[in-house]
Amino acid sequence: MTDTEETTAPSRRALIGWGGAGLALGAAAAGGAVAMTRTGDDITPTAADAGAAVEFHGTHQAGIATPVQDRLHFAAFDVTTEDRAEFVQMLKDWTAAARRMTAGKAVGEGAYGGLAEAPPDDTGEALGLKPSRLTLTIGFGPSLFGKFDLADQRPEALVDLPQFAGDNLDKNRSGGDLCVQACADDPQVAVHAIRNLARIGFGKVVIRWSQLGFGKTSSTTPDAQTPRNLMGFKDGTRNIAGTETDRLKKFVWADGKDADWMAGGSYLVARRIRMHIETWDRTSLQEQEDVFGRDKGEGAPVGKAKERDKPFLPAMKPDAHVRLAHPDSNGGATILRRGYSFTDGTDGLGRLDAGLFFLAYMKDVREGFIRIQRHLSTDALNEYIQHVGSAVFAVPPGVRDTDDWWGSTLFSKEA
Repeated sequence: MTDTEETTAPSRRALIGWGGAGLALGAAAAGGAVAMTRTGDDITPTAADAGAAVEFHGTHQAGIATPVQDRLHFAAFDVTTEDRAEFVQMLKDWTAAARRMTAGKAVGEGAYGGLAEAPPDDTGEALGLKPSRLTLTIGFGPSLFGKFDLADQRPEALVDLPQFAGDNLDKNRSGGDLCVQACADDPQVAVHAIRNLARIGFGKVVIRWSQLGFGKTSSTTPDAQTPRNLMGFKDGTRNIAGTETDRLKKFVWADGKDADWMAGGSYLVARRIRMHIETWDRTSLQEQEDVFGRDKGEGAPVGKAKERDKPFLPAMKPDAHVRLAHPDSNGGATILRRGYSFTDGTDGLGRLDAGLFFLAYMKDVREGFIRIQRHLSTDALNEYIQHVGSAVFAVPPGVRDTDDWWGSTLFSKEA
């Protein structure tokens, strides 16, 4: 972090003002972290080890095409303030905090050694931990555009998702005025980041719902081994890579045609997908492979030898997941997947509450997720899964420099 960035850190007085009683937003005090560079559309994993820091500034927000980390803490917020200027100031405060936390630096006077009569500036649970490739990505939900006179700024591509076949959505795990996606290789670093942003937002926003995730189920790094989901199958073999600038431009980055403030941004669909683990575990291997259209060991498509061999869709059963989800079956529709597995205890009947927290970025929700999900209405996999949570967000472009902040292109009056 440059000297200029150091001087933009909020003062202790400012921190106390955020929460009325000294809200903290700190991060780990970790020196010597190697930065992972982000240049334009491309993501260059120059330091993909778990201790590295990912560059916060860039044309696009980190956490989209960035090499996928191992852990997730995702939080959706509802806005409680009606004061536009107060909300904008919170976005600026969040940006300042995110800038430091992603660099692995404490904010203010840290977790100890400050004024004994006030809460410390840093919550302290990440002290001594490395940056762990932490990325923080913000998005704005459709409901936000019903506030702060933003109705005419809502992009056409930010549509409310329709009801899909088999949906059983829990309203307490759906929607939200805005979201923050925290990804890191250390779960404590990710949780620390969301916790501190929530503290800074006290009185302006409140967490509506959140989700912890582990075991990435997709990769944006071409040479990395394809991860497996909780059903034991490789997932996202042909996912868009962070180095595929042409595919990113075509399928992921918004061009701003329907909302100029979104140029360089993207659209995010988040779905909590419960897996009927116990039923799946009693299903024969042959049926499991038929459901996916791939073999379980190598991950090769039906009739092929290697995972990355081009699939021959007619060789698969008509309701095979790969066949129905493939771009060739959806008019070329392609999304960038960035999901995680989750296990949230049991449901009270001895069954695991587990599955996939699906995250996908795309240029247009209508031509991406909606088109594909409608085509999956006959998917054989639907017997073993159910969508129980849902949200959609407009993800603005990246923070360009130390003077920029999250949402500046949208809130142009205050920019």
